[in-house]
Amino acid sequence: MSTSLALRHARHLSASANTTTPAASSTISVSKAKYKLRSEFDPDKALEIYSSVSGHYTSPLSSRYALDLTVKRLAKSRRFSDIETLLDSHKNDPKITQEPFLSTLIRSYGLAHMFDNALNTYNQMDDLKTPRSAISFNALLSACNQSGQFDRVPKLFDEMPRRHGFFPDKVSYGILVRSYCAVDSPELAIATVREMEEKVVEITAVTYTTVMSALYKKGKSNEAEGIWNEMVRKGCSPDVAAYNVRLMQAQGEDPENVKSGDFGKGYKVFKKSVEVNRIPDFNTLKHLMEGLVKKSEMKAAKGMSRTLKKKFPASFLNAWTKVEDELGFVAAPSSGDSETQ
Repeated sequence: MSTSLALRHARHLSASANTTTPAASSTISVSKAKYKLRSEFDPDKALEIYSSVSGHYTSPLSSRYALDLTVKRLAKSRRFSDIETLLDSHKNDPKITQEPFLSTLIRSYGLAHMFDNALNTYNQMDDLKTPRSAISFNALLSACNQSGQFDRVPKLFDEMPRRHGFFPDKVSYGILVRSYCAVDSPELAIATVREMEEKVVEITAVTYTTVMSALYKKGKSNEAEGIWNEMVRKGCSPDVAAYNVRLMQAQGEDPENVKSGDFGKGYKVFKKSVEVNRIPDFNTLKHLMEGLVKKSEMKAAKGMSRTLKKKFPASFLNAWTKVEDELGFVAAPSSGDSETQ
C-alpha cells in the first residue's frame, strides 16, 4: 500500500508540474499543510497532505519545511524506498534546473540518512542542467554530517570545489569544522579556523561556538575561553547558542551534575546574555535556577527570576512558574525583592 501511494504521489507531481490552474478543491496552502504535518505521524497521510500542496508553490523554500516533515515521517517508519520515490519524482519538475530547488532534495536525503542518494543527486546536476555553486555543495556537506558520515566531509571538501570549479564559502567551512568536532578532533577544527583567517573567509558565531563546545567537552576549558575571547575581540557577537554553551560549562557541563557547578559564574554569564539580548534557552535557564537555589544563592536566583519575568511573554512564564513552584522558590521570603540583579 505504501509504495503504491508514493507512486501515486509521484504521478501527481508530474501532472501538477504541467498544470497551471490546479483545482482548488484538491489543493491546500503551504502554511496549512505545514500545520497539519506537524501533528500527523501516519506516513501515508503525511504523503497525502504533501501531495496536495507540493506541486503548487512558487518558491523552493516555501515548501521545504513541509517536505522535511514528510521525509522525517517516512524515515521514522523506515520507508526508505518511498523516500527515494518521493524525492526522485521532483527531478521531473521544471524547477530542477534551479540550484536551491535541487539542494532541497539533497538536504532531504540527509534528513533520512540516505547519503549515497544525496551524493548521486549531486552528481546528476550536469545531466539535469543545474548549475553548481557553494549552495548545493553546502547541502551535500550537511547531508553527509546528518547521515553521520563525518569522516567523508573533509574528502568532499577537498575534491568537489576543484572538480567543479567553485569556492567554498563561510557556511562550507563551518560544516567542515562541525564534522571535525563531531569526531572529537577540535584541533583540526581550530586549524580550519586559522585557514579561514588566512583566506579572509568570515568566521561566524556558529563556527566559533562549535569549536568552543568541542573544547569544553574535551576538558580544555582554557582553550575554549580563548576561543570566546577571540570571538569577542574580533567583533563577532556571540549568539544564543554560544551563551548556552558557556552557561552550561559554568554549571559543570552536565546539567544533571549541579553539585560541582560554578553557578555564581553561570549567573554572571546569564546577566551578560541579557545585556546583549542573547538569553539562553529554557532548559539551560532551568538548570541554572535549580543550581542557584540548591547552592542557596537566593539573591542571584531572585534577580534572575525578576529579569525573566520582565523579558519573556506569558507563555514562557507559565512554564517558568512551575519550575519555581517545584523548587519551592515562590514560597521563599520576599525580603530581598529590593536587591539588585
